[in-house]
Amino acid sequence: MSVDFNGIGPGQVNTQRTTADKSASTQNTQPASPEQAKGQASDARGENVNLSSQAKNLKQLEQKLGDYPEMDDDRIEQIRAALADGSYKIDAEKLAQKMLEMDESIFG
Repeated sequence: MSVDFNGIGPGQVNTQRTTADKSASTQNTQPASPEQAKGQASDARGENVNLSSQAKNLKQLEQKLGDYPEMDDDRIEQIRAALADGSYKIDAEKLAQKMLEMDESIFG
């Protein structure tokens, strides 16, 4: 089975990053202040863009979420250990329900 996501380029696809990758990348970059970004954008194009309050809120949320790792390394290690010692239990009914929900969200 394949799913074609038309119009999504490599820069738009979410990639998984570990906690170590996340902290290394945040140390190397300094985000521009909103005033600097606004000045650079208007200088580059000679245009002004006004964002709605909802767009501003979404941007703030995106920045806050950027502080969290996409994968919880500690939780992954707990699950690996539980799988190794045989104590990890899978709820087949819950798994099947989640699979059906995912299928519904993708294919409608």
